[in-house]
Amino acid sequence: MRWFAPFLALSLAGCGQPPLYQQTGFVFGTKVDIAIWGLPEPLAARHAAAVLAELDRLHARLHPWQPSPLTQLNAALAKNEAGNADTELIGIIDEARDYARRSDQLFNPAIGGLIGLWGFHGDQYPARLPDPDQRAALVAAQPTLEDLTIVGGTVSSRNPAVQLDFGGFAKGWALDRSASYLRRHRVYNALINIGGNVLALGRKGEESWKVGLQHPRQPRAMAVIALRDGEAIGTSGDYQRYFEVGGKRYSHLLDPRTGEPARSLQSATVIAPPSREAGAISDTATKPIFIGGREHAIDYAARFGIGDVLLVANDGSVFVSASMQPRLQWLVNPPHLYRLR
Repeated sequence: MRWFAPFLALSLAGCGQPPLYQQTGFVFGTKVDIAIWGLPEPLAARHAAAVLAELDRLHARLHPWQPSPLTQLNAALAKNEAGNADTELIGIIDEARDYARRSDQLFNPAIGGLIGLWGFHGDQYPARLPDPDQRAALVAAQPTLEDLTIVGGTVSSRNPAVQLDFGGFAKGWALDRSASYLRRHRVYNALINIGGNVLALGRKGEESWKVGLQHPRQPRAMAVIALRDGEAIGTSGDYQRYFEVGGKRYSHLLDPRTGEPARSLQSATVIAPPSREAGAISDTATKPIFIGGREHAIDYAARFGIGDVLLVANDGSVFVSASMQPRLQWLVNPPHLYRLR
């Protein structure tokens, strides 16, 4: 399974030298890196393994097309029946519903039907366009999380077109769970990278944790960014989950208003300030920014409490917010650099 592929290159000087410990896994269909600074190796290894085990559990619960509690719930909703959901899944729905409202439903985890119709519920993406009538019908149905009713441990929907897919913020949400575990166990200096969604805790010795921002059209990093304690960085781009038909790129980032991939940008990156939801916010906020385009980017970022924004336009030009610009160490100079207003 591959929900999202990496966009950030983990930059760790002196890997393998104490007191830095690094463990790598494969969860949520993508590479996971956990780096811990300043602990004895056996203790760091135990905490890293616990984080990876928890990510495995979450992956199994939230899988949108292989058998999981989420697919069971979706099957019930499609039959206009109430489905079972435990406290954890209900909490995910409630958190996602709040984010969807802030984004004017451009972040919409209820459009799993559309995502599947485009072929993105699978490990391979067939190079074919969906049936236009089916796409139009799903768009006209306008499924959102507002259609759901939660009573106790059951979830029902007044709209049978609702199919839940939390891939738009699952990795960020998992980052927050991972950070919470590490903080509870007094691991205060760590970097968690789930397929390019990254959250920093503390520092790496005397320096900040640094990550490299993937160039959307070249196989290398375009810039390096230092993260502060508690910050999380997330990107949405058209360069990982996509296929081409007739020389045209079709990515998994669908505009719920049209049912088609958004095409106004190559990528959108944000840094969420420290909070208990920093990971989820950094993952989610990029969706309305990417889909809504440059003209609405600052507004949507502000709704999520974000000031640091970077956009790559279709011609390769880069637009950055005032607070983001001084944080960037360029490795590949953009053809044009503009202030995002």
